[in-house]
Amino acid sequence: MRRHVLTGAPGAGKTTLVDALRRRGWSVVAEASTDVIAAAQARGVAEPWRWPEFAEAVARLQRARQQAAEPQGGAWRDRDGGAPAQVYDRSPLCTLALARFLGRPVGPALVAEVTRVLREGVYQRQVFLVEPLGFVTRTAARRIGYAGSLAFARVHEEIYRAHGHELVVVPPGPVPVRVALLEAHLRRLASLPSDPCEGGAHPR
Repeated sequence: MRRHVLTGAPGAGKTTLVDALRRRGWSVVAEASTDVIAAAQARGVAEPWRWPEFAEAVARLQRARQQAAEPQGGAWRDRDGGAPAQVYDRSPLCTLALARFLGRPVGPALVAEVTRVLREGVYQRQVFLVEPLGFVTRTAARRIGYAGSLAFARVHEEIYRAHGHELVVVPPGPVPVRVALLEAHLRRLASLPSDPCEGGAHPR
Protein backbone atom coordinates (compact mmCIF):
# COMPACT_ATOMS: atom_id res chain seq x y z
CA MET A 1 0.00 0.00 0.00
CA ARG A 2 1.37 3.40 -1.01
CA ARG A 3 -0.06 6.10 1.22
CA HIS A 4 0.64 9.59 -0.10
CA VAL A 5 0.14 12.75 1.97
CA LEU A 6 -0.89 16.24 0.88
CA THR A 7 0.11 18.99 3.29
CA GLY A 8 0.44 22.75 3.21
CA ALA A 9 -0.88 26.04 4.51
CA PRO A 10 -4.52 26.43 5.48
CA GLY A 11 -6.45 27.75 2.50
CA ALA A 12 -3.88 26.59 -0.08
CA GLY A 13 -6.46 24.49 -1.93
CA LYS A 14 -5.32 21.12 -0.61
CA THR A 15 -8.77 19.75 0.16
CA THR A 16 -10.06 20.93 -3.22
CA LEU A 17 -7.31 18.87 -4.86
CA VAL A 18 -8.09 15.83 -2.73
CA ASP A 19 -11.77 16.10 -3.69
CA ALA A 20 -10.80 16.34 -7.37
CA LEU A 21 -8.65 13.23 -7.06
CA ARG A 22 -11.56 11.41 -5.44
CA ARG A 23 -13.81 12.28 -8.38
CA ARG A 24 -11.15 10.89 -10.71
CA GLY A 25 -11.26 7.53 -8.95
CA TRP A 26 -8.48 7.79 -6.40
CA SER A 27 -8.91 6.39 -2.93
CA VAL A 28 -8.65 9.36 -0.55
CA VAL A 29 -8.83 9.84 3.21
CA ALA A 30 -10.38 13.09 4.42
CA GLU A 31 -8.78 15.61 6.76
CA ALA A 32 -9.51 14.80 10.40
CA SER A 33 -9.12 18.23 11.99
CA THR A 34 -11.91 19.80 9.93
CA ASP A 35 -14.32 17.11 11.10
CA VAL A 36 -13.23 17.43 14.74
CA ILE A 37 -13.89 21.18 14.49
CA ALA A 38 -17.26 20.72 12.77
CA ALA A 39 -18.45 18.20 15.35
CA ALA A 40 -17.44 20.46 18.24
CA GLN A 41 -19.02 23.54 16.67
CA ALA A 42 -22.24 21.58 16.17
CA ARG A 43 -22.22 21.12 19.95
CA GLY A 44 -21.86 24.87 20.46
CA VAL A 45 -18.07 25.16 20.86
CA ALA A 46 -17.05 28.14 18.70
CA GLU A 47 -13.27 27.62 18.67
CA PRO A 48 -12.43 24.01 19.54
CA TRP A 49 -8.83 24.45 18.42
CA ARG A 50 -8.35 26.30 21.69
CA TRP A 51 -9.00 23.09 23.64
CA PRO A 52 -5.85 21.71 25.30
CA GLU A 53 -6.93 18.28 23.97
CA PHE A 54 -7.66 19.39 20.40
CA ALA A 55 -4.51 17.92 18.79
CA GLU A 56 -5.04 14.70 20.74
CA ALA A 57 -8.57 14.36 19.34
CA VAL A 58 -7.30 14.94 15.81
CA ALA A 59 -4.51 12.39 16.22
CA ARG A 60 -6.94 9.75 17.46
CA LEU A 61 -9.26 10.32 14.50
CA GLN A 62 -6.34 10.22 12.06
CA ARG A 63 -5.25 6.87 13.47
CA ALA A 64 -8.78 5.45 13.26
CA ARG A 65 -9.22 6.61 9.66
CA GLN A 66 -5.86 5.32 8.49
CA GLN A 67 -6.40 1.92 10.05
CA ALA A 68 -9.96 1.67 8.72
CA ALA A 69 -9.09 2.79 5.19
CA GLU A 70 -9.56 0.03 2.66
CA PRO A 71 -8.70 0.10 -1.05
CA GLN A 72 -11.66 1.21 -3.11
CA GLY A 73 -12.64 -0.70 -6.21
CA GLY A 74 -12.11 2.31 -8.45
CA ALA A 75 -8.69 3.19 -7.08
CA TRP A 76 -5.89 3.44 -9.60
CA ARG A 77 -3.41 0.60 -9.12
CA ASP A 78 0.33 0.35 -9.49
CA ARG A 79 1.28 -0.82 -12.96
CA ASP A 80 2.58 -4.08 -11.46
CA GLY A 81 -0.90 -4.85 -10.14
CA GLY A 82 0.14 -4.24 -6.54
CA ALA A 83 -1.75 -2.55 -3.76
CA PRO A 84 -3.64 0.61 -4.76
CA ALA A 85 -2.44 4.03 -3.76
CA GLN A 86 -4.25 6.14 -1.19
CA VAL A 87 -4.08 9.92 -0.90
CA TYR A 88 -4.35 11.45 2.58
CA ASP A 89 -5.50 14.97 3.34
CA ARG A 90 -2.86 15.60 6.02
CA SER A 91 -1.11 13.20 8.39
CA PRO A 92 -0.19 13.13 12.10
CA LEU A 93 2.88 15.23 11.28
CA CYS A 94 0.48 18.03 10.30
CA THR A 95 -1.11 17.64 13.72
CA LEU A 96 2.33 17.86 15.31
CA ALA A 97 2.90 21.07 13.31
CA LEU A 98 -0.43 22.36 14.61
CA ALA A 99 0.54 21.72 18.23
CA ARG A 100 3.89 23.45 17.71
CA PHE A 101 2.30 26.41 15.93
CA LEU A 102 -0.26 26.87 18.72
CA GLY A 103 2.41 26.47 21.40
CA ARG A 104 0.62 23.50 22.93
CA PRO A 105 2.25 20.50 24.64
CA VAL A 106 2.48 17.41 22.46
CA GLY A 107 0.20 14.91 24.19
CA PRO A 108 0.63 11.15 24.51
CA ALA A 109 -1.85 10.21 21.76
CA LEU A 110 -0.05 12.41 19.24
CA VAL A 111 3.39 11.21 20.35
CA ALA A 112 2.24 7.61 20.02
CA GLU A 113 0.72 8.14 16.58
CA VAL A 114 3.72 9.97 15.11
CA THR A 115 6.03 7.30 16.54
CA ARG A 116 3.82 4.54 15.12
CA VAL A 117 3.58 5.90 11.58
CA LEU A 118 7.35 6.40 11.46
CA ARG A 119 8.13 3.01 12.96
CA GLU A 120 5.74 1.21 10.61
CA GLY A 121 6.56 3.30 7.55
CA VAL A 122 2.87 4.07 7.06
CA TYR A 123 3.32 7.01 4.67
CA GLN A 124 5.54 7.42 1.63
CA ARG A 125 8.68 9.50 2.03
CA GLN A 126 7.63 11.91 -0.72
CA VAL A 127 4.97 14.31 0.58
CA PHE A 128 3.11 16.80 -1.60
CA LEU A 129 3.44 20.37 -0.32
CA VAL A 130 0.57 22.45 -1.70
CA GLU A 131 1.78 26.04 -1.92
CA PRO A 132 -0.40 29.02 -0.92
CA LEU A 133 -2.64 30.68 -3.49
CA GLY A 134 -1.84 34.21 -2.35
CA PHE A 135 -4.93 34.60 -0.17
CA VAL A 136 -6.96 32.74 2.44
CA THR A 137 -10.73 32.38 2.44
CA ARG A 138 -11.89 32.29 6.04
CA THR A 139 -14.47 29.73 7.11
CA ALA A 140 -16.01 28.56 10.37
CA ALA A 141 -13.13 26.10 10.72
CA ARG A 142 -10.43 28.39 9.32
CA ARG A 143 -10.01 31.71 11.12
CA ILE A 144 -6.35 32.23 10.26
CA GLY A 145 -5.23 35.13 8.05
CA TYR A 146 -2.83 34.93 5.12
CA ALA A 147 0.29 35.96 7.06
CA GLY A 148 -0.51 33.42 9.74
CA SER A 149 -1.08 30.72 7.13
CA LEU A 150 2.38 31.34 5.67
CA ALA A 151 3.97 31.01 9.10
CA PHE A 152 1.97 27.82 9.69
CA ALA A 153 3.14 26.45 6.33
CA ARG A 154 6.77 26.99 7.33
CA VAL A 155 6.21 24.94 10.48
CA HIS A 156 4.79 22.13 8.33
CA GLU A 157 7.85 22.19 6.08
CA GLU A 158 10.21 22.08 9.06
CA ILE A 159 8.34 19.22 10.72
CA TYR A 160 8.17 17.02 7.63
CA ARG A 161 11.82 17.55 6.74
CA ALA A 162 12.91 16.91 10.35
CA HIS A 163 11.19 13.52 10.20
CA GLY A 164 12.84 12.39 6.99
CA HIS A 165 10.29 13.35 4.35
CA GLU A 166 11.01 14.84 0.94
CA LEU A 167 8.66 17.60 -0.18
CA VAL A 168 7.23 17.64 -3.71
CA VAL A 169 6.01 21.19 -4.37
CA VAL A 170 2.59 21.76 -5.93
CA PRO A 171 2.69 25.41 -7.05
CA PRO A 172 -0.37 27.67 -7.17
CA GLY A 173 -2.46 27.44 -10.30
CA PRO A 174 -5.77 26.28 -11.74
CA VAL A 175 -7.18 23.15 -10.14
CA PRO A 176 -6.96 21.01 -13.33
CA VAL A 177 -3.28 21.91 -13.74
CA ARG A 178 -2.50 21.05 -10.12
CA VAL A 179 -4.42 17.78 -10.33
CA ALA A 180 -2.57 16.81 -13.51
CA LEU A 181 0.73 17.53 -11.77
CA LEU A 182 -0.25 15.40 -8.78
CA GLU A 183 -1.33 12.50 -10.97
CA ALA A 184 1.88 12.66 -12.99
CA HIS A 185 3.94 12.49 -9.80
CA LEU A 186 1.81 9.70 -8.34
CA ARG A 187 2.25 7.58 -11.45
CA ARG A 188 5.97 8.30 -11.58
CA LEU A 189 6.37 7.29 -7.94
CA ALA A 190 4.40 4.11 -8.62
CA SER A 191 7.01 3.09 -11.19
CA LEU A 192 9.69 3.19 -8.47
CA PRO A 193 10.14 0.88 -5.48
CA SER A 194 7.91 1.83 -2.57
CA ASP A 195 9.74 4.31 -0.33
CA PRO A 196 8.02 4.56 3.06
CA CYS A 197 9.39 7.03 5.58
CA GLU A 198 10.59 4.86 8.43
CA GLY A 199 12.24 5.54 11.76
CA GLY A 200 11.78 4.84 15.43
CA ALA A 201 12.36 8.30 16.82
CA HIS A 202 9.89 10.28 18.87
CA PRO A 203 8.47 13.49 17.40
CA ARG A 204 11.11 16.15 16.81
